[in-house]
Amino acid sequence: MADAPYVVVVGGANMDIAGRPHGPLVPRDSNIGSVRLSHGGVGRNIAHNLALLGVDVRLMTVFGEDAQADSLVEGCREVGIDLTHSFAVPGASTSTYLYITDEQGEMEVAINDMAILDKLTPERVERNLTLLQGAAVVVADANLPQETLAWMGEHVKAPLFCDPISTAKAARVAPMLGRLHTLKPNLLEACALAGRPEGSCSPTEAAEALLQTGLQRAFVSLGADGVLCATHEQQIHLPLLPCNVVNTTGGGDALMAGVVWAHLHGLDLRESGRAGLAASALAVESAQTVSPQMSEAALLERMRA
Repeated sequence: MADAPYVVVVGGANMDIAGRPHGPLVPRDSNIGSVRLSHGGVGRNIAHNLALLGVDVRLMTVFGEDAQADSLVEGCREVGIDLTHSFAVPGASTSTYLYITDEQGEMEVAINDMAILDKLTPERVERNLTLLQGAAVVVADANLPQETLAWMGEHVKAPLFCDPISTAKAARVAPMLGRLHTLKPNLLEACALAGRPEGSCSPTEAAEALLQTGLQRAFVSLGADGVLCATHEQQIHLPLLPCNVVNTTGGGDALMAGVVWAHLHGLDLRESGRAGLAASALAVESAQTVSPQMSEAALLERMRA
């Protein structure tokens, strides 16, 4: 009997510090609200969602040597994320992400302290090349150093999925676009990667430009307008699925996890987009970055709705 397929996620694991005001956010003032610590990081969030969806997932990340690292490691192991190929840097501080939302849960401003991720060098990732080549999917996030992303694009033969994370970090992904299987940008990131000016770039134009690089698929997140799913053969716009928004921070990471899950199950472009939107809907209904309600059964129920 063949070994079950597994997914490798290479990316960041953060301690998230989230602030949400009880009323309208007042700039340059102390706002009464709530502050919450949770486990985060784009790579870790994707891996967490995949684990809840029943996927065998291995996370390749880097931790500091502090209480935050202990908490993150314990949390990953509790949900079934394999950390065999992650490592710690003695004396270093764990990656931290501080963000403030408005009273509706929409992120207003954030600061990331992720310098430790520079330790995920090509040499460090290359030690696990056999693991990467045997994966059903490899997911990379753009928190990785550009040279590491370039190395992965050159050497990883498994289907390579990537989240560009932000317009600032999307530039790290640009040189490897043609080597990717799937990219999940938002519209601003897609336009930046397509070399199109902000405000004069439609989702369709951005997707077409990205696909011209050799990229196989793009799922362009359009916020309240849903997602544009695109391949060289077709483009499909899907609206958001109904949901009660509590916190949008983890929606994009869940969307990527849904798309990966769909790929593992051989779903077509439309159903892959629906899986991503279903996972995102589950995520944004939770105050936590990764919804404890995420499961394969819940995902399938949302897809059928």
